[in-house]
Amino acid sequence: MLLSCRLDETHGTFAAAFMDSSLESSPGEIPDLAARMAADLSEIERTRMPFGKFGPQSFPPLGVPIFDLPVEYLGWFAKTSWPRGRFGELLRMVYQMKVDGADSAFDPMRRRAGGKTSLRPERVPGNFHFGD
Repeated sequence: MLLSCRLDETHGTFAAAFMDSSLESSPGEIPDLAARMAADLSEIERTRMPFGKFGPQSFPPLGVPIFDLPVEYLGWFAKTSWPRGRFGELLRMVYQMKVDGADSAFDPMRRRAGGKTSLRPERVPGNFHFGD
């Protein structure tokens, strides 16, 4: 068994994996673990929340990027059930990275997107008058 470590310059993340025969890919799959991880991160960067509290209805036009979803919101999915398919897998990956303290891996994505998505409603400046 060999420990392989690599820094992914594109996404600014560090990948480490035990390379053994169980990681061999089947035909048509990306053979390299680091390449698969880079492809997953790229897909996470492009994916937006399509429904619910952080969907396009509340955050037009596309919804919140899934890497900016609060860990508590993702934790709710972990307790109840994840959405089916690839979208659920991506949410699970984001949740695991945030729980493990690897949220900084999403910083390059945030910089490319123009900063972290504000999840708080805009405050309307008030005109406060206090009694004389």
